[in-house]
Amino acid sequence: MGKQTTTNVVSSQRSLAARIVSAPHPSLEQAGRARLDAWLGSIDALIRSELQQLLLDHPIIGDLLGGIAESSPYLWELVSREPARIAGFLQCDPDARFSEILAQTLTSIEAIADEGDASRILRRLKADAALLIALCDIGGVWPVMQVTRALTQCADMAVQSALRFLLRSTMAEGKFKSADPSCPERDCGYFVLAMGKMGAYELNYSSDIDLMVFFDPASQVLLPGIEPGPFFVRMTRSLVKLLQARTDDGYVFRVDLRLRPDPASTQIAMSTTAAIGYYESLGQNWERAALIKARSCAGDLSAAATFLDELAPFIWRKHLDYAAISDIQAMKRQIHAYKGHDEIAVEGHNIKLGRGGIREIEFFAQTQQLIAGGRHSELRDRATLVTLAALSAGSWIDAEAARELDEAYRFLRIVENRLQMIADEQTHTLPDKPEVLSQFARFSGFPDREAFAQILVSYLRIVQRHYAGLFEDDPTRRRTDRTLIFPAETDHHETLDTLTAMGFRQALIASATVRRWLSGHYRTLRGEFAQAEFSDLVPLLIEGVSRSEDPDRTLIAFDRFLSNLHGGVRLFSLMRRNPDLVALLVRVLGMAPRMADIVAQFPQVMDGLIDPSFFAMLPDAPKLRSRLDHAKAQSRSYEEFLDFTRIFGQENMFLIGTRILSGTVSAEQAGEAYARLADVLIQDLHGAVGDDFSRIYGRMEGQQSVVLALGKLGGREMTASSDLDLIMIYDFEQEHAESSGPRSLSGSQYFARLTHRLISALTAQTNYGALYHVDMRLRPSGRSGPVATHLVAFEQYQENEAWTWEHMALTRARVVSATPGFAERVEHVIKTVLCRPRDLDVLADDVVEMRRAIALEKGDRERWDLKYAAGGLIDLEFIAQYLQLAHASQHSGILDTSTAVAFEKAWRLNLIGPEDAEILRGASRLYHNLTQILRLCLNGPFDPKTAGAELPGLLARAADIPDFATLDAHLIEVQAKVRESFTRIIGRNP
Repeated sequence: MGKQTTTNVVSSQRSLAARIVSAPHPSLEQAGRARLDAWLGSIDALIRSELQQLLLDHPIIGDLLGGIAESSPYLWELVSREPARIAGFLQCDPDARFSEILAQTLTSIEAIADEGDASRILRRLKADAALLIALCDIGGVWPVMQVTRALTQCADMAVQSALRFLLRSTMAEGKFKSADPSCPERDCGYFVLAMGKMGAYELNYSSDIDLMVFFDPASQVLLPGIEPGPFFVRMTRSLVKLLQARTDDGYVFRVDLRLRPDPASTQIAMSTTAAIGYYESLGQNWERAALIKARSCAGDLSAAATFLDELAPFIWRKHLDYAAISDIQAMKRQIHAYKGHDEIAVEGHNIKLGRGGIREIEFFAQTQQLIAGGRHSELRDRATLVTLAALSAGSWIDAEAARELDEAYRFLRIVENRLQMIADEQTHTLPDKPEVLSQFARFSGFPDREAFAQILVSYLRIVQRHYAGLFEDDPTRRRTDRTLIFPAETDHHETLDTLTAMGFRQALIASATVRRWLSGHYRTLRGEFAQAEFSDLVPLLIEGVSRSEDPDRTLIAFDRFLSNLHGGVRLFSLMRRNPDLVALLVRVLGMAPRMADIVAQFPQVMDGLIDPSFFAMLPDAPKLRSRLDHAKAQSRSYEEFLDFTRIFGQENMFLIGTRILSGTVSAEQAGEAYARLADVLIQDLHGAVGDDFSRIYGRMEGQQSVVLALGKLGGREMTASSDLDLIMIYDFEQEHAESSGPRSLSGSQYFARLTHRLISALTAQTNYGALYHVDMRLRPSGRSGPVATHLVAFEQYQENEAWTWEHMALTRARVVSATPGFAERVEHVIKTVLCRPRDLDVLADDVVEMRRAIALEKGDRERWDLKYAAGGLIDLEFIAQYLQLAHASQHSGILDTSTAVAFEKAWRLNLIGPEDAEILRGASRLYHNLTQILRLCLNGPFDPKTAGAELPGLLARAADIPDFATLDAHLIEVQAKVRESFTRIIGRNP
């Protein structure tokens, strides 16, 4: 069987098999064990015998491998692909074997000259290490921090080996010289810094690796005539490609280079001279925080050490300046804008970014490092747990806090690794469906969802409590007992001084504004009770406004809000009794004027924010239906019914929007939540409108109807401002030509009026506004066609008359509401149309012609017009729609209404290459993240020059990018790549 199966076999007591102490909890069905047994029966007899003996000697291995077979497609593929490998791993000393894997990689890479061979060696390293580490993690052989270190050591070896191969290749080409050919990186002046979790030896199981690359421009390793800048930039591109390009053997690591200085305008490899100049003159506090974890991982380690020594004064300052204090407070406020909402979700909870998650522990430690690390070098460690211990030893935190946070961090990192082991995806979000979460709980070693949830929630609450304590105990936090007096006749001088100290640059204007409020200038502030409630609220409001990025600007926004506010007394009372809503409202005013307009017009939308379930899992469709039924139960007429549906819809839309602003739901979750809400409302109105309509017009014999959603609703990618693209399709028994009511109608008239009634129910302005704008232009024949279409006419039109663009739109068609049994008939017609064979040249020409027409009408040069920009959302949607129409006749499995899912299916069906799949899926995530924020916050186009400070920062956080300048540069790069993919896939230049 070779070396893998015999390594350290003699030391059986030290073998991996003998040291396994934990395993996934099997399901009642034992599906994983059945799969394992079936696989064993299919492999080589000698290896089967070895494995069966191991299972007999160590029964827990059966539970471990069965759990992998049941819950982790990625690990099971690694197990089943090479039976000899898993047999060898189980019999080896895992510590020694892991060291051998690393050493063999470097030895092998030094013996080859072909890039393809290098690629395979590196991907073999990743596969072997990933399986061995997972076995040691799941089996309880290694503690979690040894697991994260091993993952980091694997990444280090991958970067080192790839770089050594590239340096040796350039030596062979005569471009590079080295005093030590056996170690060409020594004294070469080029080095790679590991950042973030890699820098701290804390990589998670499917982590990106954050790198920064620098070179010494004075290095003498290049031959005459070769410029170091372009040379090392090309070297870095080759390094990234070797590591992250997806081949038939997979990939090694995804690489992120965006933490380098000013990534929007600098090359991916930067000279040390330029970098030091940047940090000394322009460096920001978030960059100081990032550099805490910086560590040399490959290349010229001596040059890297010198560089980091030179940066030490920038990272570790002797005195904390005012800007640094403000930045730290701002970061705290951003994360804790919603402090007080203690409900922690289980299903769908993000264990990294959610309440009580990993990020809060890291921030807890890192914030205090920035504050005290300049004077106390013992706090300068990269590792989170070492830092917590040092903070405890120095009495910065108490021993109990350090111990509890240490335990919580270890547990959450274990959960994070289990999540990522399932499909080798960089996810931190627990399954949002209870049955899937139950399976995950068993994979994590718990008997069921409840046992897992109990432990998880206890740790999340521990972290939340300590993290909240850090903020509450902050001595720099402003108090609410300042002198704030606003007499009617004139300004109060001490108040003006206080306002200035609080950060208002125009204290006189601020004072005059508040005095105007208190004089009852606005209608909503008139009346004795309104004045009393609002007067008590003023000091808290001023405190909240003062903590915004721009207090003067936020005060103006609040003034505009009050001028538009309807019925403010109830809102003032609500805010007085729930002070955390003040922080929320200030945040909304600063970031999302569109949402502020909604609150001003319909203040009741704030009611949902005091519900303890605010931060729990977003409601599923049955729960939404139940809540809607409860809400509309009070209605006594059709008109009141419409009012209650609007109140329900607006409140839930506002709740989703607030969750987006708070960072507790992703763009994908938000899009699905908006669509789920629209589905429930449409279904309810479809039924209610039909019942009300039938009282006058009766019903058609055998009538059936379906509401078909297209566009954003069809793809479950809705935003806060999405229209509803709808089509009504119907059928009835033709021999009964008229409806049965007192005012009978013919079939086409009946369904046309019914459709108009449904549209009115969705769009009509009542005392509580409108629910949605509805667009029915995607129906057959567009504006010129009937608003409702008979199924036969729909089918004939799609088969014989529809243009290519109409079939493109049909790829996103989804039945939202239907008479029982009718949905299947409509879906069959749609699938038949989409799956018919097509002339690919004609299809490509039509797609490109339509894209050009849209560009001519709407323009495509504004990159922040994410929908219409070249390489933007329209390009993505057209690519997905082209792929489905081009290939559905042979691969019907590609059909999906979601753009992102269509790309995933196209990749899995080998209809697009790994590079395009990576680009398109990443762009889809980025655009939808940004679009959710922009549609939520703004009524018009986004202009970075006039957007203030908070919205660009929110966009950067939504994209998980350090700052807006980096995001802006990244967007340019992504749009260019999407446009290249468009041309490559469709075969035409748009």
